[in-house]
Amino acid sequence: MRPLHFFVYFCTPITTEATMLIRLYNDNPNVREVRRVADALRDGEVIILPTDTLYTFACSMQHKHAVGQIAQLKGFKVKQARYSMLCSSLSMASEYVRAMDRDVFALLKRCLPGPFTFIMEASGAVPRNYQNSNKTIGIRVPDSGIVRAVVEELGSPLIGTSVRPLGGGDEPEYYTDPELIHDSFGHRVWAVVDGGLAEPEPSTVIDCTDGMELVRQGKGHADI
Repeated sequence: MRPLHFFVYFCTPITTEATMLIRLYNDNPNVREVRRVADALRDGEVIILPTDTLYTFACSMQHKHAVGQIAQLKGFKVKQARYSMLCSSLSMASEYVRAMDRDVFALLKRCLPGPFTFIMEASGAVPRNYQNSNKTIGIRVPDSGIVRAVVEELGSPLIGTSVRPLGGGDEPEYYTDPELIHDSFGHRVWAVVDGGLAEPEPSTVIDCTDGMELVRQGKGHADI
């Protein structure tokens, strides 16, 4: 098993070589380096982060052009995208969705942080660009110390979508191994954060817009 640490490969848009390597520890991330990552996100940069499932393209929700860049990296049009909002806590997530009933709130409280994506009705705080066609948004609170540290430092959620190719394809190593991810995308994003090998299994998706319905069984398991 690889040690629990993170490497950040800082890149410019025109080079395929990493210009800086920074190690962060999961249980006590270096505050200065976490702040550097958050500052880049504030400036509208796109980074690749580890989660508790797959790696994800991520950017600040404040920058529409960065979301467009993620769509290009993933190979789809912005309006066709299905983004998730990465939050540091259930409390933060609740600010961006419409009021939940008691059963839905209990489910989220039981499962988060964890490898789940909950489809919720978006509140007015979510820009329309990031909402699905039916005015919903995927909510994630990953069980990942690095994601939560970055989001807390940023002070607002990240918009993300997995590095995994649409419809599968490619060998799993190319979207689970951070070094191979860096080889593929390092010259097109500001940073790749290495959190070790990811599992090829995505998050479990549960639609909570009308009751609770399992949409995709992934890594997370919940009784609904």
